[in-house]
Amino acid sequence: MSEHHHQFPQPVELPVDERESALPLPAQLTRFVITGGFSAIVDFGLLVILMALGLGHTPAKALSFIAGTATAYLINRRWTFRASPSTRRFIAVVILYGVTFALQVGLFSVLFTVLTAQGLSRLPVQIISFVIAQGVATTVNFVVQRSVIFRLQ
Repeated sequence: MSEHHHQFPQPVELPVDERESALPLPAQLTRFVITGGFSAIVDFGLLVILMALGLGHTPAKALSFIAGTATAYLINRRWTFRASPSTRRFIAVVILYGVTFALQVGLFSVLFTVLTAQGLSRLPVQIISFVIAQGVATTVNFVVQRSVIFRLQ
């Protein structure tokens, strides 16, 4: 693995060989979905644990989102999009995740509040709210990462 010099520290990463060749869309989409599924398990698992420990639904979702998206970025950068480290790309991802953070946490919170008010119990509300918020954010995330972020150098 070659050494890279950056102005900003990059996140710790798994040691994977650098490959700059882009995968075709179906392979990228498949890997993105697999990575997203794994990251969603991290996100939802932490959400349920934090709420069981008494944290409110919005702060619990905020923390679980950060854990899930950090997992997704690290895996997607190396495995899905086969991109080398880049300060510009890292900053662009931070901005994108800020937008998807607001979108996902906001949508989850609204859905959780509305569905709870309808008398549904907490776990089904958590699942429904999580799946809808995750689906919307994942779609936005893939489109922006594939069309913009992983084309940056």
